[in-house]
Amino acid sequence: MSTSRTDAAVRARRQTTQEMLERLQTALAATARDHTPVTVAALARTARVSRTFLYQNQQARALIEQATRADRPHPAASNSGSRTQPAWRERALNAEDALAQAQREIRTQRTHIAELLGKIRDLEHDLPEGSLQRIVTENTSLKQHVRQLTQDNQRHQERLASARQNNRFLDKRVADLEAQLAPYLTAPPPPP
Repeated sequence: MSTSRTDAAVRARRQTTQEMLERLQTALAATARDHTPVTVAALARTARVSRTFLYQNQQARALIEQATRADRPHPAASNSGSRTQPAWRERALNAEDALAQAQREIRTQRTHIAELLGKIRDLEHDLPEGSLQRIVTENTSLKQHVRQLTQDNQRHQERLASARQNNRFLDKRVADLEAQLAPYLTAPPPPP
């Protein structure tokens, strides 16, 4: 029973790997047709596979090496102009993608900022004339009151600690006095 599941999993894995290799071959054919340089990152993106797959799968590595060898110019042939064109094209496409992403992020941030500014204006609009100054003044006085209460609390904590220490000292003193009086309290009363 578990072997049938294992066999099914192995078959599914092989099928997935074969589909990835076919997508890789299609991507390699496109790079050869467009005369773009073979890079692992570009191939992974175009073939919709992970870079790890391209590095770890032996067939994928062999396909990439074969395409790289076919892509290299012969030393006698000088076609450096056609090699710089595809690299420039890929950089331009990457720059366009990054620019579009940055513009989307800027639009999102601007929308968010506009919403927040609108909320601030709504809050300011709801306040009557001069109430903003009153609120600032009240806030300042409340901060001073909190500072004063914090200082008072600290002073009371110190007094409480001192009182507890005095209480412990007095408890000890009372215990000492009781110990001194204990022989007199337990002694039999003098005869009449």
